[in-house]
Amino acid sequence: MRMLNFAKRNFKELIRDPLSLVFQIALPIFLLFIFQQFNIPAENYKLENFTPGIILFGFSFVSLFTATLISKDRSSSLLIRLGTSPMKSSDYILGYIISLIPIIIIQDILFFVVACLLGLNFSINIIFTILISMIVSILFIALGILIGSLVSERGTGGIGSIVVQLVCFTSGMYFPKESVGKVFAKTKICEILPFESCLNIIKGILNNNLDIISTRNIIVFLLYTIVVLIISIIVFKKKMISDNK
Repeated sequence: MRMLNFAKRNFKELIRDPLSLVFQIALPIFLLFIFQQFNIPAENYKLENFTPGIILFGFSFVSLFTATLISKDRSSSLLIRLGTSPMKSSDYILGYIISLIPIIIIQDILFFVVACLLGLNFSINIIFTILISMIVSILFIALGILIGSLVSERGTGGIGSIVVQLVCFTSGMYFPKESVGKVFAKTKICEILPFESCLNIIKGILNNNLDIISTRNIIVFLLYTIVVLIISIIVFKKKMISDNK
């Protein structure tokens, strides 16, 4: 019950910042319009192929959004006051995740409405994609919680921008990963990081092409999500203890 109350409080806090909220929801739609105007005769830039990439790009800003919320709570001493409550660190993390999921659902629904108006074929796969996107977004929320727990409010923008760039360059969302550069190819960083796996999962569900979703994609995504969640809970707990001293 306390966890749900905390989630309600977080949701109210999020909607009190309408500028950031509108930016979070509107940015993917804006990018959709921009890419639609390019009319590039390449496979990657067909509407059904670059749509999943824009969804993933939006999730990278969810990390930044989450990190900012956590760092603000830390700087305002809210978490210090809540540290005296019987809530566990995992309850706080779940409270943050639950408060962000409705925003992600609204973002995805509005995004797909616009995408369909621009020519994307409506099918049941869009509903499945929204459901899968909710699961995929947990990784990005957990990453944002970890960043917000580690750095101050001023530092979240810099670290968050690194996450955004990593998503862009290593997922293959805008161009084939082979064209990113020799360093990425030699180190296999695209395969090591989870963003390519996330993109393949979303793209495979949306386009009803499950062949592109490999077992490795699922394992990498689940492994990263579980590990980042566990680390974020541990770091969050340690920060709450140190901030209370």
